[in-house]
Amino acid sequence: MKLVKEVNNEIKAQKVSDKEAEDAVIKILKWMGEDPNREGLIETPKRVINAYKEFFSGYKEDPNKILEKTFGDVEGYDDMVIQKNISVQSHCEHHMVPIIGMAHIAYIPNERVVGLSKLGRVVDVFSKRLQTQERLTLQIAKSIMVALDAKGVAVTIDAAHQCMTTRGIKKEKASTVTNYYLGLFKEDLSVQNRYLRLISQQSV
Repeated sequence: MKLVKEVNNEIKAQKVSDKEAEDAVIKILKWMGEDPNREGLIETPKRVINAYKEFFSGYKEDPNKILEKTFGDVEGYDDMVIQKNISVQSHCEHHMVPIIGMAHIAYIPNERVVGLSKLGRVVDVFSKRLQTQERLTLQIAKSIMVALDAKGVAVTIDAAHQCMTTRGIKKEKASTVTNYYLGLFKEDLSVQNRYLRLISQQSV
């Protein structure tokens, strides 16, 4: 996807060493009023950078590669494939604090299906970046639609934003729901409504 290539090229152009990043954490600790040299904080800059490598690993991954292996031997199966309750851990691009929630994904195959674990991995690729929930929902849906040449894709995310629950207006129980529909899910309300009904049902 063009979007992924542009992001990867930009990251390469702005490459920063681990040492430079650790120095930035030290500077922030000093800004807080802390002593970076005290026993409990000596290893903190390194730990923070290692954590950030995990939190933002999605910049180095390509969702197309994850979805490129598909299966055609499904004996004509052409109904919805739904995966519910996929955990989402991302970070808000405005305050760099966590977004925690669940994603539900459905697609209608066009001859080929993808391994179920791959849907969760695609969620992780886009989640492990600085995000807005709206863009995250859209990116997941478009990536699956294009890679699988699906007849339709639906993505729903229900998440809590700590930029809203732990700071600012501090509405601790607030959550945000976003939906994005492509193909048959957008064109046919009966298909969309069936999807919404199925994801709202309790799992067995």
